[in-house]
Order: sequence, then C-alpha cells, then structure tokens
Amino acid sequence: MSEMVSVFLFGKKYDVPSGLTIMTAMEYAGYRLVRGCGCRNGFCGACATIYRVEGDRELKFCLACQKTVEDKMYVATLPFFPLLKEIYDIEKIGPTEQIMMQLYPEIYKCVGCNACTKACSQELRVMQYIAFAQRGEYEKCAEESFDCVMCGICSSRCPAGISHPQVGLLARRLTGKYIRPESAHLKDRVEEILGGNYDKLIEDFMGKPADELKELYNNRDIEA
Repeated sequence: MSEMVSVFLFGKKYDVPSGLTIMTAMEYAGYRLVRGCGCRNGFCGACATIYRVEGDRELKFCLACQKTVEDKMYVATLPFFPLLKEIYDIEKIGPTEQIMMQLYPEIYKCVGCNACTKACSQELRVMQYIAFAQRGEYEKCAEESFDCVMCGICSSRCPAGISHPQVGLLARRLTGKYIRPESAHLKDRVEEILGGNYDKLIEDFMGKPADELKELYNNRDIEA
C-alpha cells in the first residue's frame, strides 16, 4: 500500500496516496473533473493551481497534472484566469516598434519584480521575454516564450496587470508571419491536407492503439 498523505482540496481534508498528482488526487477524493483538466500531460495549461504547504508561508503555483501531492498541502485550482486578449488582424499589422504600445501598452508598466518568472509552471524567463517585446525584438520574444502553455499563472502574480501569454503569442505570430522565412514545406503540406490527400491515412491512424502510435512516432523519419 502507498503511504497516505493529507491534502486539503478547496478547504476540505482528504487522505490520498502519496505518489498521486494533484489532479489524480482530486479524482481519488471523488471529484469529477470536467473543466480544468485538458491534456493531462502539461501541454494545455488548463489546470493552473495554487497551493501552500503547512508551515511554509510561500504561496506556490503549478499545473495540477504535473505536481505530486505533499502532506498537509492546501490546494485551490485556477481553471480560468481572465487574460486581456486584444483583437487584431495579423494581415493588417506588422512587427513595428509601435504595435506593442498600441495593443499591450501595460508591458511598459513592468516594475521588474520578476514574480512572473518565479511563478511560471514551465520555468520560462517571462520577464525577459516581456523586455524583448518592449524593445521590439519580437523574434527573441518568440523564442523565449515558445514553450508557454497559456496557463495565465504569470499574469495572476503581476502587479502591472500584464497579460504575458498574449504578448508572447503576438510576438510569435509576428515572427512567423513577417520575420522568419516562409516554409515551402509547410505551405505545400497544408495544400495537400486541404486537398484530402491524407484523409485515408488519418482514418487509419485513428484506428491504431496507443502503443503502436508511440512506436511509429519514436521511429519516424526526421529530415536533417
């Protein structure tokens, strides 16, 4: 039998096996997760979570599908955080120095506290990519923010009200659209997909068991 630990989910105490993630511990305790669970592998950012361990004053952040429970852990999830998302047409804007000031002027109110970086579930240098955005260095911002899963934890800690994930997303879109060279391979492949060239292949893949799909993926041909 696994060692049992005590966790507090939304203020109520439960005893759960020590090796569980916060997400699986919630299900063990009887919660039926229909929101805030997503991919369950740390890629979608849907399970942003706040926790504190008894005896430690520090408030910590994580993804519930990744963090293992600790004894006397107090947990509250953030299934949605209201990020500011400006509406724009990527075809009508460009990587100018003014575009961030027009769409996300709050980035210039950054006080340099680095709370965003400390809170990031992906361990990204969030304050650094915001600095790149401030200077109009969108390719660097795109690279630094590339692994962002849009969980919003960084923004929940920001005293300036910056929507860091949306800033990074805009930088990546500007980089892909205007700065990086166009990928002929990608353009050709999209046209093939839209033309139905892969419909049969996709149907075949959908019928394969997970183990076979993993084997195909691990032994795929990778272009140099």
